[in-house]
Parts: sequence; structure tokens; C-alpha cells
Amino acid sequence: MSYAQKKEISGNRTLAIILVALIQFGLGYAIVTGLAYNVIKKAAQDLKTFDVEEQPPPPEEPPPPPKDMPKVPPPPVTPPPLVQMQAPPPPIQTVTAPPPPVYIPPVAPAPPPPPPPPRKTVSAQSAKGDLRTLFSADDYPASAQSAGAEGTAQASLTIGPDGRVTGCNLVRSTGNGALDSATCNILRRRAKFTPARDSNGNATSDTITTPPIVWRLEG
Repeated sequence: MSYAQKKEISGNRTLAIILVALIQFGLGYAIVTGLAYNVIKKAAQDLKTFDVEEQPPPPEEPPPPPKDMPKVPPPPVTPPPLVQMQAPPPPIQTVTAPPPPVYIPPVAPAPPPPPPPPRKTVSAQSAKGDLRTLFSADDYPASAQSAGAEGTAQASLTIGPDGRVTGCNLVRSTGNGALDSATCNILRRRAKFTPARDSNGNATSDTITTPPIVWRLEG
């Protein structure tokens, strides 16, 4: 409430107090002077009907606009820190790769076996009978004679389709190189065979083993 309003209300109250005091003084004076009852009654009625109306306060004046104040920027607002929820790691999926296919190279078909040779029906036979008759005392090697070497030899001979000896291998050695060499050399040069025959009657190769051939010095 403004100062002027307070002053006006205080003046009204003072005026009312003065009027009440005057009325009381008049009443007292009337009683003292013996005024009639009507005067007292009328004064009492006037006192009852007297009402001090209080003036309504005037509307408050709006406050004067503030002077130009420097604009202060609002304080920076720091957003609350974000709470980062750590996501659980994804489950590890184990992928089992199938084993690589095993390359199996194609197997070439085996060539057909060669036709079996015609079955031999007749073995080779010596054309000159016993092979031991091919050797004589004159065939004794001189080195073996000087060394006094003796022994028994036995050979495996390969006979060609023409009946000649094409191969000679000793299956039993005399123990002297000169005697072993002389044995195969004489058989290659002198031996003559009737060739073996197959089931069709054609001459074919054959292998035979000679009888033991004894080399002995005569003395």
C-alpha cells in the first residue's frame, strides 16, 4: 500500500474518532442538562447508523520499468554425462568348416595283360648228345695247369630259336676264374641244340642247366 493511501485512511479514522468524541460529549451534556429521552434515542440511532466507509485502495501503480541492464548471458548448462551402457559382447559362434574334399585322381584302367605265350610242348635237346663230350684235355687253360687248379662247373644256358647258346651263367663255380671262363666259352662255341617247340610247332627260346663238368689234371 502506498504512503498516500495510508495517509488518507489515517485521516478518515481520526475524523471518525473526533465525531464519536463529539457525540459522546453531546450525550453527556444532554444527560447533564436533562434533555429529553428522544434526544438520547435519536443520538443513539444516529450513532448506530453512522458508518465509516473506508475508501478502497487505489490500484497499485506498476513498478517503473527497470533501467537498461546489461544482458548477461545465461550460465552454460552442462548436460549430464551420458551413461554408456556397455553392450554385452556378441556370442562367439564357432563355425566348423567341412573338411576339404579329397581329390582322388582318376585311375587309368590297367592295360590288358599280354596274351600268354604259346605253351611250350617240346624242350630244347642237345643235337650232339652229352655236353661233357665237348671238352678235351687240350681245352685246359695253361694258367690253371700252372696253378694246379681243378674243379667242377655247372652252367645255365639260354638256347635261342636257332638252337645256338645265347647266354651262359655259372650256377656252380670251379673256384678258378680261368676254368669258369673256359667252360662258358666252349659251350657258346661248340654246343648245338635242337630248339624247343611251342604248342603251335614253332621254334622258341628255352633255358637248360648243363650236367656237372669236371676239370681234372691227369698225372
